[in-house]
Amino acid sequence: MENAAKKALITGISGQDGSYLAEFLLSKGYEVHGIIRRASTFNTSRISHLIDEEEKTRAGRFFFHYGDTSDATSLIDLVQKIKPDEIYHLAAQSHVRVSFDAPEYTSNADALGTLRLLEAIRLLGLSDKIKFYQASTSELFGKAQEIPQSETTPFYPRSPYAVAKLYAHWIVKNYREAYGVFASNGILFNHESYRRGETFVTKKITRAIARIKAGLDKKIYLGNLDAQRDWGFAPEYVESMWKILQHERPDDFVIATGESHSIKDFLEEAFQYAGMGDWSQYVEVADRYFRPTEVDILQGNIAKAKEKLGWEPKIKFRELVRIMIDSDFRNLGLEAPGEGDAFIKELWLEIFWKRGACPRRIYFCLPRRNWI
Repeated sequence: MENAAKKALITGISGQDGSYLAEFLLSKGYEVHGIIRRASTFNTSRISHLIDEEEKTRAGRFFFHYGDTSDATSLIDLVQKIKPDEIYHLAAQSHVRVSFDAPEYTSNADALGTLRLLEAIRLLGLSDKIKFYQASTSELFGKAQEIPQSETTPFYPRSPYAVAKLYAHWIVKNYREAYGVFASNGILFNHESYRRGETFVTKKITRAIARIKAGLDKKIYLGNLDAQRDWGFAPEYVESMWKILQHERPDDFVIATGESHSIKDFLEEAFQYAGMGDWSQYVEVADRYFRPTEVDILQGNIAKAKEKLGWEPKIKFRELVRIMIDSDFRNLGLEAPGEGDAFIKELWLEIFWKRGACPRRIYFCLPRRNWI
């Protein structure tokens, strides 16, 4: 089996990207280890099917460990025990608006958490044995100095989250140059899916539309409707993470669709597809959702990723909106229009799991539950 002997360690495995990445790497034959934080409530819903699969088969390919990126000792211990071939560092406080309310925590988790992992690699003498992926972000560009943004565009972060991620981005480059660590940054623009957290604007919109359609809600409360973002489909983006670490040398890559749309555009597309007409009668703007410093437009230039990684997205804005609406309708027992499911079957399944190697044949679980 391809890459049968490889071990991967994923921080943030219980998040949107971590869960997709775990599935992707398992389909590639990896042994996958994930770090989750201890909590008094269940926080593994996105990977529960993988846990169940491992318990049933005892295949010895999927494991999770308690740990935290704020605890250097636990990170050193885990890296020493697992000795992974690849580390995918996805864990973060990733909500931009919340970072203004919790700047110190955001900095500790997002900036110093990256440093702690790189130091674990260095202190254990594994600099030439482990490949390290850092989840960088398009928020680094902030007050964009050019459109579209590429790997050479100057950074201008506009939030505590973005500033913390800027430190992480540059410490990765420093450890690459100073200690020879195969450490790369993936500058991923916004990427969404069924598993997106409910406080993120795209999921907030599609979930609210389904609830309004079902008679459970009447309004959606949002912030800056003019903000423009480059939105892609998260499962495609985790493939780019893997491709970045398979590249012949460590480097930094912008991952995006190359298209930018406003939140108004998203509302228009989503409400029309849901058959609900004019969105403005359902949406109210609330000051509490505005950031102290806004980011007006983000749009990625993926020329480098296309040339060097052979990566480009198949699912873009129109398809993404339909995929998310179909999922949220189905979750509430509503009849989904179905175009989104058709896009999944046509475009996405064939990209990742041509031989049906994914756990539980994930696509075919769609009519019952959203494992993807």
